[in-house]
Amino acid sequence: MNRIKYALVIVTGVPALLWLLADTLLPQPFGYFPFRATFIQFSGTLAIAMMSVAMLLALRPRWLEPRLDGLDKIYRLHKWLGIGSLVVAVLHWWWAQGTKWMVGWGWLTRPPRGPRPGAADRGAVEAWFGSQRGLAEGIGEWAFYAAVVFIVLALIDRVPYRLFARTHRWIAIAYLALVFHSVVLLTFGHWGQPVGWLLAALMAAGSVAALVSLAGRIGAGRRVAGRIESLQYYPELDVLESRITLQAGWPGHAAGQFAFVTSDPREGAHPYTIASAWQPQQPQITFITKALGDHTKRLRDTLKPGMAVTVEGPYGCFDFEDGRPRQIWIGAGIGITPFVARMKQLAAQGRAVSVDLFHPTAVHEQAAIDKLTVDARAAGVRLHVLVDARDGRLDGKRIRAAVPDWAEASVWFCGPPAFGSALRADFRAQGLPADRFHQELFQMR
Repeated sequence: MNRIKYALVIVTGVPALLWLLADTLLPQPFGYFPFRATFIQFSGTLAIAMMSVAMLLALRPRWLEPRLDGLDKIYRLHKWLGIGSLVVAVLHWWWAQGTKWMVGWGWLTRPPRGPRPGAADRGAVEAWFGSQRGLAEGIGEWAFYAAVVFIVLALIDRVPYRLFARTHRWIAIAYLALVFHSVVLLTFGHWGQPVGWLLAALMAAGSVAALVSLAGRIGAGRRVAGRIESLQYYPELDVLESRITLQAGWPGHAAGQFAFVTSDPREGAHPYTIASAWQPQQPQITFITKALGDHTKRLRDTLKPGMAVTVEGPYGCFDFEDGRPRQIWIGAGIGITPFVARMKQLAAQGRAVSVDLFHPTAVHEQAAIDKLTVDARAAGVRLHVLVDARDGRLDGKRIRAAVPDWAEASVWFCGPPAFGSALRADFRAQGLPADRFHQELFQMR
């Protein structure tokens, strides 16, 4: 988490600093309208820079994963940048549009307009930009309204994933309109300074990313065709286990990684944690999905053996490779999936490890627990199954009591985010270094 916090500071701080090197938020003589002019430039610069980076992160860049601790953290940064750009854009819009309203209401008196300084000496390019100001302002205003709607829809969990996926792609259209708005309205002299160079590079890259998104080509080079080999449903847990045979092209995966699977092109790709170790001689991959949303609740009825699917990936850095000889795993509910894959990998490699796996669950289904027990025994992992109604809730104190040498271990958690945050805070309060608590966020919106 610290890495994406640092990245957020860099993405917002660098454009702001470069703008301040080129201009000032304290114009002389200072007044409402001079400040309004500079703040609109400053906020517009910051908003389009944040949106541009968010567009690039939407491409699921594999090269960034090890630097930002995985695609789940990249998507968290993408979300923060979306919210941040929305807040800054609202301020930008208010100072631009709200001032016009207040002038119309008689609350403010606009100073008399004269010719712009240096207007007679403008070159052809600057003059053309000036002639497009009205069009750029109008396009930017409507693109802002559209972006607000799309971003708000993305933040509302109750919006079905299918609607979210479709409308979120349309942000790319709004972004391209805002690029035109920014290119025309940026102070012309800034293009010859570092802030202008940075914005030019970000908007060019962001525009390419927007076109890739609109064409439906995100992750296209990492897609492999597959066929559903078998399905097993666990009714008590409302969980479906799907085994898929992959065609040539899958690069292999590490336990704990995830992939995007498309079974219905109209629904789009959904992310699922991989629940199997990779064996090149048997190119199959297993997913365990719980009926939590509108799409996953339909999977049991829509998926059939022999059905063609597309798998994209793998992604993620929740790979257990931290060099610690002692590990504590916590797989809450469906969060047990990456640990199943890791146990299968350890069993296949014959590696001796010192691991305690805690699996708190609200529902006990013997068939699933039996399979989990077999996997744990084969991997040499000590399994602790806790059923909420029978054993009570799991907390840090209980874990530490069961693992006396916990202070020498690293902790790997996958499950409800709030539960993971509470455990992280608890262990850190007891002295566990922050970099030894690993949490899979697994939230793609």
